[in-house]
Amino acid sequence: MGGMWRSWVMHPSTAAAAKRYREVLIAAWPCARHWVQPVAPMNRREFIRTSLVLSAGVAAGRRLGGQGAPMAAQAPASLFRPLRGGVGVFTGKGGTIGWLSSKDALAVVDTQFPDTALICLKGIPGIGGRTIDATINTHHHRDHTGGNGVFKAASRTLVAQANVPRLQFEAAKRAEESPRVDASATVASQVYADTTFTDVWRRDLGSEIITAEFRGPAHTGGDAVIIFEKANVVHMGDLVFNRMYPVVDRPGGSTLRGWIKALEDSVAAYPADAVYIFGHGSPRFGITGTRADLLVMRDFHSAVLDYVGKQIAAGHDKPAVVALENLPGFPDYHVPLPNRLGLVLGAAYDELTAAGA
Repeated sequence: MGGMWRSWVMHPSTAAAAKRYREVLIAAWPCARHWVQPVAPMNRREFIRTSLVLSAGVAAGRRLGGQGAPMAAQAPASLFRPLRGGVGVFTGKGGTIGWLSSKDALAVVDTQFPDTALICLKGIPGIGGRTIDATINTHHHRDHTGGNGVFKAASRTLVAQANVPRLQFEAAKRAEESPRVDASATVASQVYADTTFTDVWRRDLGSEIITAEFRGPAHTGGDAVIIFEKANVVHMGDLVFNRMYPVVDRPGGSTLRGWIKALEDSVAAYPADAVYIFGHGSPRFGITGTRADLLVMRDFHSAVLDYVGKQIAAGHDKPAVVALENLPGFPDYHVPLPNRLGLVLGAAYDELTAAGA
C-alpha cells in the first residue's frame, strides 16, 4: 500500500504527453489552466487511454458550450481522503464520490459533474493506465451522474439500479421544460448505465467484494447502497444528508416512509463498526460517519411526518404547514431562511394527503 500513496513525479520523457494532456483539458474547460494537480507518469499506453477519456470530456464540453452553458471562472476545490482498506472519498462539486484502489481492483461510486469527474479520474491513487472495474451510480440525480461520460469511457461497466436510467431520462425531460435549463441537465447530455440490477448486484474483485443493494423507494425510486465488504465501508448515497435538510424528490419516486424503512434496514444489515459515506454533509458533521448518523436521519424524517400529520389533523392547509422555519428538536439541521425545510414539509404533506395514503 505504501507505493500506492507515493508522491507522483513527472519523468522528463513524458513532458510532451503531459503538455498534450493539459492542452486537451484546457480545450474542454478553460479554467483547467489554473488547476494544480499531481500528475502521474504516463507511458504511451496510459497517454492514449487518457486522451480517449478526455476526448469524451471535450465532446461533452463542446456540446454544453454550444448550448450556451457558462464556463466556471475557476476550478472547484477538491480533495482525496483515504478511509480504510483501499477505500476513500473524493469531494469536489456535488455528491460525494467513493473510490476503491487496490493492487487488483479499481471502482468508483458516483461521478459528480464532468469537470470534477476529470479531476477525480486522474487523481485516484494508483490508477496509472488501468481500467476501472466498475463505476456505480447510487441514484439518478445530476450531481451524482453528471460525470458518467468521463468515467464510462474509463470503466469496464457503469452500474445502477434498474429504475435509474428511466428516472434520469424523465428528470432531464422535466429540466428541459424550465425556461432557464442548465445545458448539462438536458436529455442530450445524459450518459446511462450499461449494467442494471433489480435488487442486488455483486462483484468479486479479488481483494474486495462490492455489493449494491436496492432497499425500495426512499430519496428517489432507485437508490442503491454500495458496500465494500472487506473494507467494511458503506456508501449510502443521498439516503443520508448528514445534518442537512434533504432533497425529497417526489417526481423521482421519493417517499419519506420508504426512506425511514431503508435507513432502518441498513442499520440492521451492516456491521456496527462500518464506516459510512454520505452523499452530502454539513461542514460541521461532514460526509463520513457511523450507524448513529443514519438513525439521526431517520429520526428527522419521522419528526417531519409526525409534525405534518398533526398539522393536517388540525385543519391547516399546505401553505401554513410549509411556513415553519425550523423543525423543533433538530438544531444541527437548521440554517436561516431561505432553506429547504419548507420543501421537505411540502413533500411530506403531499405524501400524507395523497390518495391511498
